[in-house]
Amino acid sequence: MTNTLTALQELIDVVAKLRNPDGGCPWDLAQTPQTLTPYVIEEAYEVVDAIQSEDNQAICEELGDLLLQVVLQAQIASESQQFTLKEIAEGISQKLIRRHPHVFGDVSVTNVDDVRKNWEEIKAAEKGEAAPEKQLLSSKLSSYARKFPPITAAMNISKKAAEAGFEWENIDGVWDKFREELQEFQHALIHETPEEQQAELGDLIFSLIQVARWYQLDPSQGLQGTNQRFIQRLQKMEAFANRPLTDYSLDELEALWQQAKAQIAQQKQEQQY
Repeated sequence: MTNTLTALQELIDVVAKLRNPDGGCPWDLAQTPQTLTPYVIEEAYEVVDAIQSEDNQAICEELGDLLLQVVLQAQIASESQQFTLKEIAEGISQKLIRRHPHVFGDVSVTNVDDVRKNWEEIKAAEKGEAAPEKQLLSSKLSSYARKFPPITAAMNISKKAAEAGFEWENIDGVWDKFREELQEFQHALIHETPEEQQAELGDLIFSLIQVARWYQLDPSQGLQGTNQRFIQRLQKMEAFANRPLTDYSLDELEALWQQAKAQIAQQKQEQQY
């Protein structure tokens, strides 16, 4: 434990020195909680990717990068006397104790569902909200929008809304809505402002997520798979190329793309036998 606390203190000292106006790092000194927000999200995703890869070294490294973001945020806040890392640690410890009365108190539970129910009820009470089962639908949907990435939030919002009766009678209605939103998006691209175009793009994506929900598909996993396939094919293209891809014409790039796609398909077929 002493070694752990020593290592954590060293990280705190390093970050403080980076933020020191006298000899610190110009980049670190220029950062604000807002400018660091993208890095918090990026590092969290990289932790997830490392865990999925089951690479312990990568997991350890990425968790360190995520911890750095916590310490940086705390350092910046402490400089203007908002809060400190000590208050962050104390706060989460107290929250865990409050929300685990079956461990730190005399409450009895019989299964994981009991634990989750207690957690949500205690959380609602802390925030002065109604118990989860008594909350307005809009309150529940707002929580999804706050705590999930947009695509995951949209899927959860649409599921909960459907449970409350906001649902089409059949899949034809879902497809009609998608086609309607596609037309509105195309019209906005020609006739509307960038803000309205952005809004219509959001409506179109949300309607496509409804299609995915009806077919019991996961849009996040689908998009992740597409990202990976695109990168894989691009790697093959670069392996086939004998000069930078920027030196190729569009037709030549398309030929390389099809060659890469065909080789990957062949390799998959060979692996099946």
